[in-house]
Amino acid sequence: MATFSVRSPATGDVLGEHPVGGPEEVADAVVRGRGAAADWAALDWAGRRTRLLAWKRSLARRMDELADVVSAETGKPAHDARAEVLLALVHLDWAARNARSVLRVRRVPSGLLSAHQRSFLGYRPLGVVGVIGPWNYPVYTPMGSIGYALAAGNAVVHKPSELTAGTGVFLASSFADAVPDCAGLLRTVTGPGSTGRALAEGGVDKLAFTGSPGTARQVAEVCARSLTPLLAECGGKDAVLVGADADLEEAAEAIAWGAMANAGQTCAGVERVYAVESVHKRLCELVVERTRSLAAGQHYGPMTLPTQLGVVERHMKEALSSGARAPLGGPESVAAPFVHPVVLVDVPEDSPAMTEETFGPVVAINRVRDLDEAVERANASPYALGSAVFTGSRAAGLAVAQRLNSGAVSVGSVLGFAAVPSLPFGGTGESGFGRIHGAEGLRAFAVPRSVTVKRFAPYADLTSFATAPDRAARAVELGRRLHARF
Repeated sequence: MATFSVRSPATGDVLGEHPVGGPEEVADAVVRGRGAAADWAALDWAGRRTRLLAWKRSLARRMDELADVVSAETGKPAHDARAEVLLALVHLDWAARNARSVLRVRRVPSGLLSAHQRSFLGYRPLGVVGVIGPWNYPVYTPMGSIGYALAAGNAVVHKPSELTAGTGVFLASSFADAVPDCAGLLRTVTGPGSTGRALAEGGVDKLAFTGSPGTARQVAEVCARSLTPLLAECGGKDAVLVGADADLEEAAEAIAWGAMANAGQTCAGVERVYAVESVHKRLCELVVERTRSLAAGQHYGPMTLPTQLGVVERHMKEALSSGARAPLGGPESVAAPFVHPVVLVDVPEDSPAMTEETFGPVVAINRVRDLDEAVERANASPYALGSAVFTGSRAAGLAVAQRLNSGAVSVGSVLGFAAVPSLPFGGTGESGFGRIHGAEGLRAFAVPRSVTVKRFAPYADLTSFATAPDRAARAVELGRRLHARF
């Protein structure tokens, strides 16, 4: 079988060799997963919870081991890798403990017309879920699908990014070690985009994909041929809105972290800032002050995907040639494999630095007349994933948050929603569709099942030819009058 190498983005050293999974290998993983899924679904809620929590505890004990793999493959500092693993543990814990309460069978009202029926709503597992994960957060992001899909009663076949294949292999092997009686429930297949395509064509019951909008469209086209449901998380161009009465020190600190952490390689990271004109200059000074001291290679790692260096450089050059200023950094900040911090000011709204996902340690801070204009500009983006609001009062910030199109908003912080497992995460437009995390994330990997149980014979059974016509007519007329009146 053909193999490929995973290399350190910082040094270029080979970290591991992995097989290239083709259609046969992927199909075999799906078939074997389907057998494991049947046994897993047959367990009661308590049985699944016990096993998932055992895996969680094992991952917690092996945090440093997993973080070392993540750090080596992505280049991110060890502390950031450990924090990523912790976030994944928080979500796995929530999914395991809350699956029953969210997905269990429950009674629902039947309504007057069907008062003779007792109605129930429940959820059944899909079967086998395919997960195509990203390289920027190779544990936290795919686990938002893997953990919730498993908790909902499914088997999972995971195709990690070819840049972080070792992380994906670790996740599957750690599950097998922690839960040996369900060892085949989580399987990893490694390889490039062709392996992901094979997974989309491989007969899974749903596919969860994280990546670019362009690749998502290709995946959607493949899934459409077999009507395979798709959940797509496709990145963002997240905005921070800063009001005239905001705490600028607090806002600047949050912006600096949100834009520069993980070298800006965060789908819900800060890329755009809209500050009311009266505080724009001071905010820019504070953001520059905080980012100037950051050191690439120390506070954040290299660009994990080498080709992203060209995207970052192009965005900066086009912004500056269109009239923007750079109080910190510029094209010279690109020094492969790193990009040093860049702050842009007054970038034209039609510049790629404002319309396309930069995915690097670059933040653009533009001035606006007021928060109304800030909302308008934030919502003008084709992306709608996350955003943040800083105002003098939390109530005012919440009011602004309600007007934003993004799928998640933090008031007084950035990315606050990422660590709250009960909140769903996802976007619309170029940011994709569907939700992971929270109750919505559990339901995303289950199928609703409606059941009615007849309690007694109704006055007029409208589903029987034996019902006298006059009696059926009276029942329909009574219903019509009720709905016409109330």
